[in-house]
Amino acid sequence: MHRYRFVLYRPLQFLPVLFGISAITFVLVRLIPGDPARVLLGTRATPTAIANIRAQYGLDEPLWVQYFYFIGNLGQGEMGKSILYKIDVLKLIATRLEPTLALVLSSVVLSILIAMPLSAIAARNRARTPDHAVRIVSTLGIGFPPFWLGLMLIILFSVRLGIFPVSGYGDSLGDKLYHLALPSLTVALSLSAVLTRSLRAAMVQALESDVATAARARGMPESTVFWRHVLPNSVVPTVNLLAVNIGWLIGGTVVVESVFALPGMGQLLVRAIFSRDYMVVQGVAMVFACATVLVNFAADIVTVTVDPRVTL
Repeated sequence: MHRYRFVLYRPLQFLPVLFGISAITFVLVRLIPGDPARVLLGTRATPTAIANIRAQYGLDEPLWVQYFYFIGNLGQGEMGKSILYKIDVLKLIATRLEPTLALVLSSVVLSILIAMPLSAIAARNRARTPDHAVRIVSTLGIGFPPFWLGLMLIILFSVRLGIFPVSGYGDSLGDKLYHLALPSLTVALSLSAVLTRSLRAAMVQALESDVATAARARGMPESTVFWRHVLPNSVVPTVNLLAVNIGWLIGGTVVVESVFALPGMGQLLVRAIFSRDYMVVQGVAMVFACATVLVNFAADIVTVTVDPRVTL
């Protein structure tokens, strides 16, 4: 049971991380040029109206006072009130959570489905043509920016072939999955390129390990060696890599949501930045930070569960 003590202590280690993220986000948001009250009211707003809006949202207070208000609201499970939307930030984020969560989960699943067979083909044909082809494709996938890749997919599959919609999210479950096809593929192509390189390297190492050699010496078929010994030993590094790249994945979804006009948290964040809606930017950033922390925590649990040799 001592191997699982970190389940109790690890969340305590995350508290300073979240506190630091909240402070950095607060400072960076305040460095954005422009006055939220003036952006909200327009260029013809009177100084009195601007002063009233600033007082209503506490923007006339010193920065350190505003920060402690923000921390106090977080301690009470609140994130303040949106200047642009006029509702609580937490309720606003809740309305945008589903598209982003669906995009992230579908992208991860699709990237694994792409990376797994490509890595197996490359590893089992090391230093031969299939291996070189997979490595070239994965390198190209890393080099393509998500926004460019999304636009290319829109031109090909939406504009020219008319297979998938250009934008939107849909209403029913099937319609939502249909609208998520291209956004998920955009993120998955970039993420699978990273996973393929890591998984291929882990599989090559596992294929040459003493465990695999001993299994072959006992007359075990190569396919059984792969599924029983190679694949399980290759999963742990890939899970850790996926957890490390969760921040990049979230950043990719922000861009992709803007390209495909998905009504998720990424689109909400972009609009909040342009409108200087401080509370929304801080709230979305904290949600993304908590998601990153939770994913890394889950990856630690999976690592310990899959590989008994690992201790945390």
